Amino acid sequence: MSIQLISISHKIAPLEIRELFAFTEEQQSHLRKAMTEDTFIDECVVLSTCNRTEVYTYTSPDHSVREIYGVMQQVLLAEAKASEKENINDYILFYHGKKAIHHLFQVTTGLDSMVMGEDQILGQVKHAHETAMAEKSCGVYLNTLFRYAVTASKKVKTDTSLSKTSVSTGTLAVKIAEDELPGGLHGKKALVIGASGKIGGIVLKNMISLGYVELFATTRNMGTFEGGHHKQDAYKLIPYQDRYEVLDEMDMIVSATSSPHYTLTADKVAKSLKKEKKRVFVDLAVPMDIDEKVSQIPGVISYNIDDFTRIAAENNEKKLLEVDAADEILEDYELQFEQWFIFQKSLPIMNTMRDNFLKVAEHKGVRNAFDHLFYWVRENNSPEDLQAFFRCLDH
Repeated sequence: MSIQLISISHKIAPLEIRELFAFTEEQQSHLRKAMTEDTFIDECVVLSTCNRTEVYTYTSPDHSVREIYGVMQQVLLAEAKASEKENINDYILFYHGKKAIHHLFQVTTGLDSMVMGEDQILGQVKHAHETAMAEKSCGVYLNTLFRYAVTASKKVKTDTSLSKTSVSTGTLAVKIAEDELPGGLHGKKALVIGASGKIGGIVLKNMISLGYVELFATTRNMGTFEGGHHKQDAYKLIPYQDRYEVLDEMDMIVSATSSPHYTLTADKVAKSLKKEKKRVFVDLAVPMDIDEKVSQIPGVISYNIDDFTRIAAENNEKKLLEVDAADEILEDYELQFEQWFIFQKSLPIMNTMRDNFLKVAEHKGVRNAFDHLFYWVRENNSPEDLQAFFRCLDH
């Protein structure tokens, strides 16, 4: 089966490695084109989130698995400018055939996420698929694979409780502040930087729903955010350039942008904080938004995306009972896709057999045509394949 993927994820790659592969939309587009236009690879979908970057491809069976992996790795590392990075291969996972298919189904359903069963990943997978389709780097094979994976994920969401108590990195940010700040978030002030983004938007929405946090929000692109769906009276919108001026009043600061540069540097934060009180800084971005050195400032507690592992593990423990039910659903959809894939790849053979059958039937009758077909099956298959063929007919 000529479906494969390369993965760099939170499972084995630390944050500093994942940052190298945190591609912008423009870089993702360039990567898809480099895969499909400059090599023998036929189709490509790029999935890039805060916890993983994965490249899915379909390649004709004329090339060996080793050859495919070599080309995919070369193009990916070139885009990340990581070819010379020491031990970089230790952080790259390669999946082929059924394992690649299974991995996508697990990812789309949230079973491979740091936060098990999270909802956000489904939208990210759909976006990756739709973007690749729009650029025509995704053809019939990956298109069908991703459609099956999304459909299976929706079925799991409907038929199990895996996502019923939905928790994402955005909701965990709120939990961290509740645990760390004296008295929780009641009556506290919070600033969300990057509030127009997907993760920042989730954090803002969660805090609005609490009803007891005084909220401040900012984003680089203020024009787009002012047309957002949140109620404007639920938070105060401040210009991005004024973010340091309000820091001293804040108890919680969350940053979740796609910027390659810091939104908050340690030096400027230190100069901005005058009052002595406990503050929580949460960095949900990859690459990092908040300078790690802020943790050295008295009273500051800082978390980044890798610090969520412990909290996510507690959440995952509660959801383990639903995994078996989810796996059963996914197994059925994976089987359906594999059946479709084999059927699709066998269309030329089927067309030839059909034409031969019709020719024999026209001259010698349908009965003789069936005899001829079964004789051909007998002579061209192993005993094991013959047994499987007749078991199928017996059904």
